[in-house]
Amino acid sequence: MRILMIAPEPFFEPRGTPFSEYHRIRALTDLGHDVVLVTYPFGRDVTMSGLTICRSWRPPFARRVKIGPSFLKILLDLGLAVRAAHVATTGTFHLVHSHEEGGAIGLVLARLLRVPHLYDMHSSLPEQLSNFNVTRSSVLVGAFRWLERQMVNRSAAVIVICPHLEEHVRRLRPAAPVVLIENAPGSGETAETAEAGSVRAEAGISDDAPLVVYTGTFEAYQGLDLLLAAMRTVVEQLPGARLLLVGGRPEQVARAREDARLAGVGHLTVFAGERPAEEVPRFLAAANALASPRSRGTNTPLKIYQYLRAGRPIVATNLLTHTQVLNPDVAILTDPTPEAFGAGLARVLADRTLSEQIVRNATHLADTRYTYEAYLERTRQALAAVGPASARES
Repeated sequence: MRILMIAPEPFFEPRGTPFSEYHRIRALTDLGHDVVLVTYPFGRDVTMSGLTICRSWRPPFARRVKIGPSFLKILLDLGLAVRAAHVATTGTFHLVHSHEEGGAIGLVLARLLRVPHLYDMHSSLPEQLSNFNVTRSSVLVGAFRWLERQMVNRSAAVIVICPHLEEHVRRLRPAAPVVLIENAPGSGETAETAEAGSVRAEAGISDDAPLVVYTGTFEAYQGLDLLLAAMRTVVEQLPGARLLLVGGRPEQVARAREDARLAGVGHLTVFAGERPAEEVPRFLAAANALASPRSRGTNTPLKIYQYLRAGRPIVATNLLTHTQVLNPDVAILTDPTPEAFGAGLARVLADRTLSEQIVRNATHLADTRYTYEAYLERTRQALAAVGPASARES
């Protein structure tokens, strides 16, 4: 098939939804399909056989787009709609595949092209308004609920990335053709011991220091304030412990550095800044424990699937955002308080037997449930759910 894909994100940037879109495209092209991606004017170009990238107009005042809803995204989405409409006239398409709010554009184009529409749901749009504290307007929230219902009800099939979203879609449309494709596209890169050592050397952290590593964005819902406060509990039990944070834009790192100072852990916290995706395994390999302190939201953090394969114990908050994938056999799950999270980190750092058991269980889960073959099969199921023609093509 030739697929028109609409992605209202900066592609490619190393953050959640663009990662998910990248692996979705990779699976579709591996299955023999061609993807024409219409996306924002930001991000790094990606070379992939079967992929063509078409970018929308960039407003002259815009340099980047932040995570979550914003008024800039509304303007960018208007430009995205114009660009997608133009691309739709450039040849024959057999399917329109839209991500997030791009589904509103995709529904219209699919109807005009007389082809099925596949909606890729990475989050609930009205829930995003709440998570990012964008608005308290009941009118705006109601409009997003209506839009989300239209995209679910009028699409030939819906892809969701976690069980919570699957339940949400079922409430909106009980008979919806919905396919769960978690953001776990099989085995990733691993790092050698020497690379882990180089990370510690570059950060000025000794080889024997108990090291907690966090990777990901520095958005408020990630719970970095909780992690920084939790490190006070860790160093009370393990004075040599250190914290390494990978991610964050420069202005976010500056704020987090000040937060670490105010929390009394600035001297033991190292900020590596944003790094290319291919460098992240080096930082995971340098860790003695991996932290996911997320405090809000329901979607599973993308980092969790990479953490499972990293060979290091995971400590995460005991919230739905984590427990859709994690359980007490594969991670230490704690209450979302600094004291509880710090105690969980200190426990795996000090108890090698516990740490090794958790790692064995996590690796087994990743190797049995989250393989690339399983990811491809679920992608085939999504195409089959769209209709018989799509199933035959894949």
